[in-house]
Amino acid sequence: MHSVTERRTPVPVRIYDPGPGPGARPRPGAGPGSAWDRPLIVFFHGGGWVLCDLDTHDGLCRRLASLTGAVVVSADYRRAPEHRFPAAADDAFSVAAWAAEHARELDCDPARLIVAGDSSGGNLAAATALRARDHGARPAIAGQLLLYPVLDPRLDGVSASAYAEGFFHTTAHMRWYWDQYLGPDGDPADPYAAPGLAPDLSGLPPALVVLADCDPQREEGLAFARRLSRSGVLAQVQLHTGVFHGFLGAADHLPEAYAALAGAAAWLRGLGTS
Repeated sequence: MHSVTERRTPVPVRIYDPGPGPGARPRPGAGPGSAWDRPLIVFFHGGGWVLCDLDTHDGLCRRLASLTGAVVVSADYRRAPEHRFPAAADDAFSVAAWAAEHARELDCDPARLIVAGDSSGGNLAAATALRARDHGARPAIAGQLLLYPVLDPRLDGVSASAYAEGFFHTTAHMRWYWDQYLGPDGDPADPYAAPGLAPDLSGLPPALVVLADCDPQREEGLAFARRLSRSGVLAQVQLHTGVFHGFLGAADHLPEAYAALAGAAAWLRGLGTS
């Protein structure tokens, strides 16, 4: 990284700047020191809205920045059960809005703002895209990168049964995480809590849904991508066989994880190029 800095926005963030790279474009008429327009990724870490933090996902954010040439803003949102829904969703939206306002300061193109996240962070990314659409495309989001996202609290898909146990992340774990996030009085059908149950997915930005084959959440990710497509949203799926929920965190050990990140980076770099 050219630099890694921590900053207080509406919530604490860590900003990864790889320097000009494959995602950078010369800015017409820009002077020295501010000559690049790069993608800007706002990243939300996984952990069931309960676990993990900036440090657990430091390596993943570094790889995303390095492979894409984008600046990555990783958000340290509030976590359950001390802070139940909508705290994390509110924090995620606030950081995305902050990033849009400060894109030029970061030598990034405000029109190339991407929300991204893994697992429950993918939930927050999808919820942020929904909320931005409902606020008149403010902030304007160019794409959503959803890495084995958690989207549907019903957990009634085929994969939730087929991979309920024995593949690192279990269906029982996921039910517990949902209980912590929503609490006894939460609405499991609220679209900002469960984007997979949103009644209307039209008008959302293009999405890449990266899925693990041996994952209780696989079917809800596939269902979300299908619904996006039926709603007129450009949606792609990259399904990786023989791997488990959370596999992208093992890119130092799993060639499949590095290949998946490289594929996601190629998709992201292609956004807005036509």
